[in-house]
Amino acid sequence: MALSPMDIHNKEFGHSFRGYAVEEVNEFLDRVAKDFEQILRENIELKDQVNQLNEKMKSYQKMEETMHNAIVIAQEAAEEVKQNANREADLIRREADREAQRIIEDARYRASKILTEHDELIKQAQVFKMRFRSFIEAQLAALEMEEWIPQQDQSPPGGRQRLGE
Repeated sequence: MALSPMDIHNKEFGHSFRGYAVEEVNEFLDRVAKDFEQILRENIELKDQVNQLNEKMKSYQKMEETMHNAIVIAQEAAEEVKQNANREADLIRREADREAQRIIEDARYRASKILTEHDELIKQAQVFKMRFRSFIEAQLAALEMEEWIPQQDQSPPGGRQRLGE
Protein backbone atom coordinates (compact mmCIF):
# COMPACT_ATOMS: atom_id res chain seq x y z
CA MET A 1 0.00 0.00 0.00
CA ALA A 2 1.28 3.47 -0.94
CA LEU A 3 2.21 6.02 1.67
CA SER A 4 -0.07 9.05 1.87
CA PRO A 5 0.67 12.51 3.28
CA MET A 6 -1.73 11.73 6.13
CA ASP A 7 0.25 8.61 6.95
CA ILE A 8 3.36 10.72 7.25
CA HIS A 9 1.60 13.43 9.23
CA ASN A 10 -0.02 11.00 11.68
CA LYS A 11 3.04 8.80 12.16
CA GLU A 12 4.09 8.51 15.76
CA PHE A 13 7.35 7.08 16.90
CA GLY A 14 8.00 5.43 20.17
CA HIS A 15 10.10 7.30 22.80
CA SER A 16 13.43 6.11 23.87
CA PHE A 17 15.95 7.47 26.30
CA ARG A 18 18.41 8.98 23.97
CA GLY A 19 16.10 9.35 21.01
CA TYR A 20 15.51 12.23 18.62
CA ALA A 21 13.97 15.52 19.61
CA VAL A 22 10.24 14.93 19.16
CA GLU A 23 9.44 18.45 18.03
CA GLU A 24 12.13 18.44 15.35
CA VAL A 25 10.95 15.07 14.09
CA ASN A 26 7.35 16.32 14.03
CA GLU A 27 8.34 19.50 12.16
CA PHE A 28 10.34 17.48 9.70
CA LEU A 29 7.48 15.02 9.18
CA ASP A 30 5.06 17.94 8.62
CA ARG A 31 7.38 19.40 5.95
CA VAL A 32 7.85 15.97 4.37
CA ALA A 33 4.07 15.41 4.37
CA LYS A 34 3.46 18.84 2.84
CA ASP A 35 6.12 18.32 0.13
CA PHE A 36 4.89 14.78 -0.48
CA GLU A 37 1.32 16.08 -0.89
CA GLN A 38 2.49 18.72 -3.37
CA ILE A 39 4.46 16.10 -5.29
CA LEU A 40 1.38 13.84 -5.40
CA ARG A 41 -0.75 16.73 -6.70
CA GLU A 42 1.86 17.52 -9.36
CA ASN A 43 2.05 13.84 -10.21
CA ILE A 44 -1.76 13.72 -10.68
CA GLU A 45 -1.66 16.90 -12.79
CA LEU A 46 1.17 15.49 -14.89
CA LYS A 47 -0.73 12.22 -15.37
CA ASP A 48 -3.77 14.26 -16.50
CA GLN A 49 -1.56 16.22 -18.89
CA VAL A 50 -0.05 12.97 -20.20
CA ASN A 51 -3.56 11.57 -20.74
CA GLN A 52 -4.66 14.77 -22.51
CA LEU A 53 -1.53 14.74 -24.66
CA ASN A 54 -2.07 11.06 -25.45
CA GLU A 55 -5.64 11.86 -26.52
CA LYS A 56 -4.39 14.74 -28.68
CA MET A 57 -1.70 12.50 -30.12
CA LYS A 58 -4.32 9.86 -30.96
CA SER A 59 -6.44 12.57 -32.56
CA TYR A 60 -3.44 13.81 -34.58
CA GLN A 61 -2.59 10.26 -35.56
CA LYS A 62 -6.17 9.76 -36.78
CA MET A 63 -5.94 13.06 -38.71
CA GLU A 64 -2.60 11.98 -40.15
CA GLU A 65 -4.06 8.65 -41.20
CA THR A 66 -7.09 10.40 -42.69
CA MET A 67 -4.84 12.83 -44.54
CA HIS A 68 -2.65 10.00 -45.74
CA ASN A 69 -5.74 8.14 -46.99
CA ALA A 70 -7.00 11.32 -48.64
CA ILE A 71 -3.64 11.79 -50.35
CA VAL A 72 -3.65 8.18 -51.54
CA ILE A 73 -7.21 8.58 -52.83
CA ALA A 74 -6.28 11.87 -54.52
CA GLN A 75 -3.26 10.24 -56.14
CA GLU A 76 -5.39 7.34 -57.33
CA ALA A 77 -8.02 9.75 -58.64
CA ALA A 78 -5.34 11.81 -60.38
CA GLU A 79 -3.91 8.66 -61.94
CA GLU A 80 -7.38 7.60 -63.06
CA VAL A 81 -8.04 11.06 -64.52
CA LYS A 82 -4.68 10.89 -66.29
CA GLN A 83 -5.46 7.44 -67.69
CA ASN A 84 -8.92 8.58 -68.80
CA ALA A 85 -7.40 11.64 -70.45
CA ASN A 86 -4.84 9.47 -72.23
CA ARG A 87 -7.58 7.09 -73.39
CA GLU A 88 -9.69 10.01 -74.59
CA ALA A 89 -6.69 11.54 -76.33
CA ASP A 90 -6.02 8.18 -78.03
CA LEU A 91 -9.66 7.98 -79.13
CA ILE A 92 -9.54 11.54 -80.47
CA ARG A 93 -6.26 10.83 -82.24
CA ARG A 94 -7.63 7.63 -83.81
CA GLU A 95 -10.82 9.44 -84.86
CA ALA A 96 -8.73 12.25 -86.34
CA ASP A 97 -6.59 9.68 -88.18
CA ARG A 98 -9.73 7.99 -89.54
CA GLU A 99 -11.15 11.36 -90.58
CA ALA A 100 -7.86 12.34 -92.21
CA GLN A 101 -7.75 8.98 -94.02
CA ARG A 102 -11.35 9.48 -95.17
CA ILE A 103 -10.52 12.98 -96.42
CA ILE A 104 -7.44 11.67 -98.24
CA GLU A 105 -9.42 8.82 -99.82
CA ASP A 106 -12.15 11.27 -100.83
CA ALA A 107 -9.55 13.63 -102.32
CA ARG A 108 -7.95 10.73 -104.21
CA TYR A 109 -11.34 9.65 -105.53
CA ARG A 110 -12.18 13.19 -106.63
CA ALA A 111 -8.73 13.65 -108.18
CA SER A 112 -9.13 10.36 -110.04
CA LYS A 113 -12.60 11.42 -111.18
CA ILE A 114 -11.25 14.80 -112.33
CA LEU A 115 -8.39 13.10 -114.20
CA THR A 116 -10.87 10.74 -115.86
CA GLU A 117 -13.08 13.68 -116.83
CA HIS A 118 -10.00 15.54 -118.08
CA ASP A 119 -8.96 12.57 -120.23
CA GLU A 120 -12.52 12.29 -121.55
CA LEU A 121 -12.60 16.01 -122.40
CA ILE A 122 -9.26 15.71 -124.22
CA LYS A 123 -10.65 12.77 -126.23
CA GLN A 124 -13.82 14.72 -127.00
CA ALA A 125 -11.75 17.75 -128.01
CA GLN A 126 -9.64 15.57 -130.34
CA VAL A 127 -12.78 14.04 -131.85
CA PHE A 128 -14.27 17.53 -132.28
CA LYS A 129 -11.01 18.75 -133.82
CA MET A 130 -10.92 15.85 -136.29
CA ARG A 131 -14.58 16.34 -137.21
CA PHE A 132 -14.14 20.08 -137.53
CA ARG A 133 -11.02 19.55 -139.67
CA SER A 134 -12.93 17.08 -141.83
CA PHE A 135 -15.78 19.54 -142.09
CA ILE A 136 -13.40 22.40 -143.04
CA GLU A 137 -11.55 20.20 -145.53
CA ALA A 138 -14.86 19.11 -147.02
CA GLN A 139 -15.97 22.73 -147.28
CA LEU A 140 -12.64 23.74 -148.87
CA ALA A 141 -12.93 20.89 -151.31
CA ALA A 142 -16.49 21.90 -152.08
CA LEU A 143 -15.42 25.49 -152.58
CA GLU A 144 -12.70 24.48 -154.95
CA MET A 145 -14.94 22.20 -156.97
CA GLU A 146 -17.99 24.30 -157.28
CA GLU A 147 -19.34 24.89 -160.69
CA TRP A 148 -21.22 28.03 -159.96
CA ILE A 149 -18.03 30.05 -160.09
CA PRO A 150 -17.73 31.34 -163.68
CA GLN A 151 -14.55 30.70 -165.55
CA GLN A 152 -12.44 33.67 -166.54
CA ASP A 153 -13.44 33.59 -170.14
CA GLN A 154 -17.10 33.42 -169.29
CA SER A 155 -19.12 36.36 -168.07
CA PRO A 156 -21.46 35.95 -165.23
CA PRO A 157 -25.10 35.87 -166.01
CA GLY A 158 -26.69 39.29 -166.35
CA GLY A 159 -23.49 40.84 -167.57
CA ARG A 160 -22.04 41.41 -164.23
CA GLN A 161 -18.54 40.73 -163.38
CA ARG A 162 -17.13 39.57 -160.17
CA LEU A 163 -15.38 42.02 -157.98
CA GLY A 164 -11.69 42.15 -158.42
CA GLU A 165 -11.75 41.19 -162.10
